[in-house]
Amino acid sequence: MPDLANQRRLASLILKCGEGRVWLDPASQEELADSVTRADIRSAIKARVVRRKAIQGTSRVRARRYALEVAKGRHQGPGSRRGSPQSRVPKKSRWMKRIRAQRAMLADLRREKKITPKVYREFYRRAKGGMFRSRAHLLINLRLAGHALEVKS
Repeated sequence: MPDLANQRRLASLILKCGEGRVWLDPASQEELADSVTRADIRSAIKARVVRRKAIQGTSRVRARRYALEVAKGRHQGPGSRRGSPQSRVPKKSRWMKRIRAQRAMLADLRREKKITPKVYREFYRRAKGGMFRSRAHLLINLRLAGHALEVKS
């Protein structure tokens, strides 16, 4: 096997890349050993015996696979969490989700005539004040106040 270090060096200068990126055809090594001038190397490049390898980037395959798993809800356990529950889901978002559900339920009960508009208004205000943790908690308080006894949550 001939030493092609000089040919590799010349090819890297012509191809404007590092010597590590120069590919020399293993089948044509004997012919390349005779190539000593830049013109010889240029003709070898034209004949596709000498080529510049593509730049190797960092593969994103693993990152994409991980992102798909996270989208499914994996990798979200206690060991992966940084920050308090309040910082992961903002206080305002949690409030909006809770209050909208409670208000929608109150509106449904009023529409179905299970509570009177007066009771609706009273419990709407209590909900606005943050009195109820959830819709279930709101229903418990409605029942304790003697309203909406046959309500399905």
